[in-house]
Amino acid sequence: MRTNFLFFVLSLFIASAEAQEHVAKNHPVNGVTPLRGTNPTKANRATPNVILIMTDDQGSIDLNSYGATDLRTPNLDRLAREGVKFTQFYSAAPICSPSRAALLTGKTNLRAGLPNNVPGLEHAARTGQYGLPTEQVTMAEMLKQNGYRTALIGKWHLGERTQNLPNAQGFDYFFGHRNGFIDNYSHFYYGPGTHDLYRDSEEIYLPGEHFTDLMVQEVKSEIDKNKDNPFFIYWAFNSPHYPYQGAPKWLEHYKGLPSPRKEYAAFVSDSDEAIGKILDYLDQKGLAENTIIVFQSDNGHSVERMANWGGGDAGPYRGSKFSLFEGGIRLPAIIRYPRKIPAGEVRGQLALQMDWFPTIAELTGSTVTEKIDGKSLLPVIKNKNAKTLHDVVHWQVGTYKSDESQWAVRKGPWKLIGNVIEPMGESKAPELPKLFLVNLEEDVAEKNNLAARHPDKVKELLELHRAWIKQVRAEMKIAE
Repeated sequence: MRTNFLFFVLSLFIASAEAQEHVAKNHPVNGVTPLRGTNPTKANRATPNVILIMTDDQGSIDLNSYGATDLRTPNLDRLAREGVKFTQFYSAAPICSPSRAALLTGKTNLRAGLPNNVPGLEHAARTGQYGLPTEQVTMAEMLKQNGYRTALIGKWHLGERTQNLPNAQGFDYFFGHRNGFIDNYSHFYYGPGTHDLYRDSEEIYLPGEHFTDLMVQEVKSEIDKNKDNPFFIYWAFNSPHYPYQGAPKWLEHYKGLPSPRKEYAAFVSDSDEAIGKILDYLDQKGLAENTIIVFQSDNGHSVERMANWGGGDAGPYRGSKFSLFEGGIRLPAIIRYPRKIPAGEVRGQLALQMDWFPTIAELTGSTVTEKIDGKSLLPVIKNKNAKTLHDVVHWQVGTYKSDESQWAVRKGPWKLIGNVIEPMGESKAPELPKLFLVNLEEDVAEKNNLAARHPDKVKELLELHRAWIKQVRAEMKIAE
């Protein structure tokens, strides 16, 4: 009798488990149908994983889902189909280090302590800019306090002193290069010609292995180490930053395009393919449903000599990397999180790079401990009719002094740029006015300077900028 009773109970348990598995496989979780390859048990874990992807010098429209017709980017386009893409998304700066500092702190680059690119260590003493100040709280530090394993795979470019390196800024693990760019096969830093590939603090030598392929291996390894615990991976590509070194198959694919577009395109598709491998890997591991993926470029495309004077495309926007015209700061940006974010939707509200910090904090239940400039994008993500979160937006790159820096302020459709910079590649730079005023609703290409026609608007925006920079200088204890 006892044996029959135990057999009866065991049968009920098995039947219940089978029923629960059937429900999990065939019914949505929180109203969302699981992605292919989803493991319902892992997907239902409360704390989501986070993968933050940043490409380097990718142009404003250089995805098929953003308007490119001569590129192949199926995996990033898949992210856009399965998540929310932003069409009026801005970087905090048109150059590398300040953009990355803003991303990781949720603050404008000035409030994060980086007005300009971090120079090589040999020049840092002269400028006094050694990297991201250690007192800044990074996204990695915030998530680490919430039980996350944190890793940076790829490019750092936020300082080379021990106290400024990733392992001292909240990252449990680092694999990549410390400076701005490397040869993808030898892993030597262009310029001074120094080797620049590290695992944590250890210099490692893997000549001949393409850096993108190495990053894919490292990202997979981090996923495997933490499949049962929440992880944060900041995946910072060095592509399509020069030197353009896409895989041979992609160079063959684009052989019909003119240079430098074909070399640039090959590198873009190389990165897209790498991202696709990780999307597929998350599917295979049953982690896609419970992983937040954020994607953006750091700034606009380059027209520098080492970029063969171009390759990227800003579409209708004027400007490129280094410029506060739209082409230098208006970028592709996507977020996917199937459990809580709608799929296949577009948001046209103004959004900022700093907004990812509080957005990720809210989605992960993490605590923001500092005054930041970003605002959670969840109200906009969940409601296409929500009001834009930012009434006034500020930029400044160079120093903390406005008269020797490029700066901009935007209020509504009106944007005022001071000390305008517009790189023109091989062409001679045009004569540019000290102040450039535009109404972006009427002139998104920024062709016409309205400063002379609207002196009242110039005055209003100039006063906003002066009040803001005064406040920032005081907060950062910058002497007058």
